Amino acid sequence: MAAAAKKRSRGASSPVYLLLVFSLFSGGHSFSRQLVVELNPGSPFTPPGGELLHVRAVGDNDTLHFLFCSQGAPTLLLVHTNTSSSTVKVNWSQFVSRNHSGSLKVEPESSVLHSTAVVFSRLLEYDDVNDTAEPTSDLLPPYELQDFSWSRLRLSGPTALLCGAAAAFANGSLCLQLSVFESAGRGQSWPRLLHTANSSQVGVWIDGVLPRANRSRFLLELQAVGGAYPLSRVEVHRSIDDEFTPSIFKVSQWVSAENGSSDVLGFVQWKPVAYRQPAPTLEDATPCRHSDPRPQSGEAAAAASGLIRAFYGKTEAFGLNVSFGLAGEPFYDSTKFLSWTLLVGSGSPPMDSFSPLVLSMMAVGLGTPLILLLVGGVYVCVRKRAAASTATYEPIN
Repeated sequence: MAAAAKKRSRGASSPVYLLLVFSLFSGGHSFSRQLVVELNPGSPFTPPGGELLHVRAVGDNDTLHFLFCSQGAPTLLLVHTNTSSSTVKVNWSQFVSRNHSGSLKVEPESSVLHSTAVVFSRLLEYDDVNDTAEPTSDLLPPYELQDFSWSRLRLSGPTALLCGAAAAFANGSLCLQLSVFESAGRGQSWPRLLHTANSSQVGVWIDGVLPRANRSRFLLELQAVGGAYPLSRVEVHRSIDDEFTPSIFKVSQWVSAENGSSDVLGFVQWKPVAYRQPAPTLEDATPCRHSDPRPQSGEAAAAASGLIRAFYGKTEAFGLNVSFGLAGEPFYDSTKFLSWTLLVGSGSPPMDSFSPLVLSMMAVGLGTPLILLLVGGVYVCVRKRAAASTATYEPIN
């Protein structure tokens, strides 16, 4: 009876064990934030020259403030505070003049733990005559995004779409789409980046832009601005699991950390892939590369972005380029479309673990040979024992 009870106990614990294993490897997180979306917070008028979106993501005892602005070059500012009651205050007359530091504040100022801003500063184009995908002396005059004509922000919940154009674009456009999240999840379309409640996603695409050369390729310049610890280094992590982004086994992370510390304060994360069609497929994927981050002029970043000037005083900046396409890949003119996706967040970047599908395949692949070896060993032992017993003499009656 006791043995039966023990057997029932083992049987009952098996589903619980399987559920625990699944929860450990599924990458899910129960943490969530309450989102409050506000366009041009506290403004008595529609600001000229660009708008300001504020998404307040409130946790149990902290707040993330996502500020997305089109005053000058498009900029995303993320401010992390240690209270759930912090607010954003804007002096609009100073803000739209774009020459006053401190015209945008997060209060109480003593609650600010960390801040990171990413400026989408320039779009560069080059004529890849020899199909080397090496932008050297063939760079064409850059598109300064601070000089673009930007549309009004189009909102859909915690998602905002911003599109702009230059005169040379003809009927084409450069668009950025910001999404902020209440909880952990994954993008619906490739590259299907894993996000948490501490991160936002920015999709960037070039659509219908008239190329200025027959073999044009593009680069996007990003500038990162921070307080004491700006984004200063890029880490590349590898994986053997490409279930969610087929053929891509790497993820790049541009991170900020305290000197001598391994704790990440903020990050920009992306997978090194772009797509040449609005509906991504494996056939339309094209690799992308990044340059090493280099120190930039904080004053130049502030001049390009009204949000940088408004929030920061003197600050450091780092910049890098993301180039799209490798040698032998189709040129931009093949589809006249290019999209790329990145995450911007606070704390450590989300990391993909092995999915249940991959784990089950590994279990089958590794477990089946072990079972065959075990069964084979038992069979050999039984055969040897049977052969030994038949070889002995039987007693004669």
